[in-house]
Amino acid sequence: MKKQAGSSVFLILLCFLYVFASVEAQTCRPSGTIRGKNPPPGQCNTENDSDCCKDGKLYTTYKCSPSVSSHTKATLTLNSFQAGGDGGGPSECDNQYHSDDDPVVALSTGWFNDRKRCLKYINIYGNGRSVRAKVVDECDSTMGCDSDHDYQPPCPNNIVDASKAVWKALGVPENNWGGMDIYWSDTD
Repeated sequence: MKKQAGSSVFLILLCFLYVFASVEAQTCRPSGTIRGKNPPPGQCNTENDSDCCKDGKLYTTYKCSPSVSSHTKATLTLNSFQAGGDGGGPSECDNQYHSDDDPVVALSTGWFNDRKRCLKYINIYGNGRSVRAKVVDECDSTMGCDSDHDYQPPCPNNIVDASKAVWKALGVPENNWGGMDIYWSDTD
């Protein structure tokens, strides 16, 4: 009887460790911080209410994003992918600029997934509507506060950074553009 009880305890412990490891693998924790520096005069583009790094402020970085599902919760933000826009340089996926009239997005680092979503489409659901948008860039969650990132802080790990076309397609009034809770999914 003792031997059987010991085996049962071992089996229960093994199951607990498996469940704990599975939950732990799905958790996205900060990977570090970056200390902000004030940008040189005129070097941070504040179009679309973009933030500029502040001297001495600590900004959280992430190498991961929440798990992707058929109904992934995110924050929709506004970005210009045009030359001279607040998105900075050309898009990561194709080294091109994109019109604000095209439904394109940048995804936080974890969701961008080492370029695996480059030039693929996602469905975005918000404001009672949906829109299909092309992934063209990364909203870097690991770096920021430098010239490569237009002196903007790292992105949070749950961002879908969208062109004006996406906001228009969702029917959001222009004075409400900038931050909205949405859901997104990969297209088939």
